Amino acid sequence: MRGANSARGLGWRARLAVLAVLLICGAAGYLFWLRDSALVAVSDVEVAGVRSGDRERIVDELTRAAETMTTLHLDRAELDRIGARFPTVASLSADPNFPHGLRIEVVERPPVLLASSGDEQTAVAADGSVLSGVEAPEGLPSVEVEQLPAAGRLEGGDLQQALVTGAAPAPLAPLIEAVALTKGYGVEVELRGGIPVRFGDASRLEDKWAAAAAALADPKLTALTYLDVRIPERPTHG
Repeated sequence: MRGANSARGLGWRARLAVLAVLLICGAAGYLFWLRDSALVAVSDVEVAGVRSGDRERIVDELTRAAETMTTLHLDRAELDRIGARFPTVASLSADPNFPHGLRIEVVERPPVLLASSGDEQTAVAADGSVLSGVEAPEGLPSVEVEQLPAAGRLEGGDLQQALVTGAAPAPLAPLIEAVALTKGYGVEVELRGGIPVRFGDASRLEDKWAAAAAALADPKLTALTYLDVRIPERPTHG
């Protein structure tokens, strides 16, 4: 009798296990079907953060790609591939809003200066990335470089100049009239009025620009022939 009861109990447990497996497989199959179903197809796309570069084309290509996806099955690699085709797109993220919405947030590398070499000129981002084919807004500072690559980043001293210029705070950026790489003082930025600001290399740029801004705002300094912020804690001036 004990053996029969044991076998009967085992039989029920086996049936329950089989039923559980069938339910799991059914649910998994339904989810696989649903994730590519029109019930969750992306139809409401918002592309945010695009202000520079070929804005219309960036938004259009990302939107068309997104509309082939669903909110349960996003091809993020494809969205990244599209973004990588545009030099002003640094990165992007996608946030689905079930059942049909998708918000794509673009992080840009906008043009902050113009790099010139001979008769060639191109826009450059704050990280030194060359933005070939991107129309730069008027009023950007210009940097004379030795070599202007077709893509990628500037290098060496050209990159140092770009990094210093690109880190300028918004209130000071329009005051930049020239940038040069000097032997004695490294990167030297000439502000409106002929005031050279000596930065040295491109390290600690936030601190150096903050020191420059504080000195320029000091009412006690009524005249400057130069400003040296290579050591931001101890700026010097003449």
